[in-house]
Amino acid sequence: MQVKSLSVRLLLSAGLVLAAFFALASVVLEQGFRESAEQALKEKLQVHVYSLLSAAELKNSGDLSMPNGLPEPRFATPGSGLYGFIHSTKKNPVWRSPSAIGLNVTPPPELSAGNSAFLMAEHERYALHYAVIWKNVVGVEREYVFTVTEDAQFVSSQVEQFRKTLRVWLLALGLVLILIQLILLRWGIKPLRVIVKDLAAIEKGRKTHLDGDYATELEGLAGNLNAFINSERAHLERYRNALADLAHSLKTPLSILRGCADSFSANKETVKEQILRMDEIVEYQLQRAAAKGEHKTVGAVDLSAIIEKTAASLGKVYIDKNITFDITVPKQSLVYCDEGDLYEIAGNLMDNACKWCGSAVKVNVFLNQSKGRQNFAVLLEIEDDGPGIPAGKLAEILKRGVRADENIHGHGIGMAVVNELVGLLGGLLEGKKSETLYGMKWSVYLP
Repeated sequence: MQVKSLSVRLLLSAGLVLAAFFALASVVLEQGFRESAEQALKEKLQVHVYSLLSAAELKNSGDLSMPNGLPEPRFATPGSGLYGFIHSTKKNPVWRSPSAIGLNVTPPPELSAGNSAFLMAEHERYALHYAVIWKNVVGVEREYVFTVTEDAQFVSSQVEQFRKTLRVWLLALGLVLILIQLILLRWGIKPLRVIVKDLAAIEKGRKTHLDGDYATELEGLAGNLNAFINSERAHLERYRNALADLAHSLKTPLSILRGCADSFSANKETVKEQILRMDEIVEYQLQRAAAKGEHKTVGAVDLSAIIEKTAASLGKVYIDKNITFDITVPKQSLVYCDEGDLYEIAGNLMDNACKWCGSAVKVNVFLNQSKGRQNFAVLLEIEDDGPGIPAGKLAEILKRGVRADENIHGHGIGMAVVNELVGLLGGLLEGKKSETLYGMKWSVYLP
């Protein structure tokens, strides 16, 4: 079953990692405790070996004698779990403790005097073998191996108890860590829930854009989503306005044509005039829409490439003016908007500059600029050495159908389209006199 929830996936991943870690830690700790318990048993058996050595006596005849009473009472109790043996060099037992009556004797390994061996003997017993050379006062010398064994239950019971305690604590610790992980996870992905909540609010119309205080890693995503939302709204708004204005604008010419239908020859000039007017209206509304009908989604568009292509095309259109283009743009300047919108903005401004200039047009692009308290991704500046536009007429130029010079061919909607597109994209359009070419200078700030 596929898990779609990001929180569940992260929690399961953390749980599996914790489970693997605790399982490995349990094995390592248990093995460490077992080795520690075996070392403690070895030291304990070593003490018993020394007690047997202190109790043993080598007679003048060369026979080994052991007292009836030993320091450790368990040696005297059959089946107590603690057993003592003494072997000769031929590995024959010469003595066994009363507790070892009836037990099979395991021969000790080959050992040199003064060395010991701690082994797991038969019947699940630990055995400590210690080899000695014994010499009495008359000079009789014998070699013996003292062996003390203890049932493995001594270690096993401790290890089992430790295992149970360890599992309980590791389970409790694992549950606590998973709970902490869940709390941290919810806190960690809270910015995602916030941005999802804001998107839902935008979908329901309660918000217009993502304006929350998002995590640093999500600021780029929020900015791209806002650019996408603004672009989609800009397209929708332009479609609605263009269709509404087109229908309204064509109403009057169609009424005139309808009235002239009965006497076409008498109103031939009027019909031609209205057809031309309708053609202008259609062209106006199409330019106002300024977008491709097959628009799919907003991506990053390279403004520098658009400027280079536009300059090359305008150079051919205005070849008779021999225009000098001074273009300073970065190698790449990405803007998140529709490519058609960017062509409309840059194309109209550069076309106007070519139309009005004497012989020079200057284009600059700057990245990461600020205006007032707003930060913008790109600043586009277009200047010319033409007569410029008086400051008092700048506001009029941005209206639809208004031209700076009525003698110049055009519909007077280019700057209106630029102004509308820049506004819908959340940008800023400014016009003033150029400080270097002394003509017109347009500055376009785009987010």
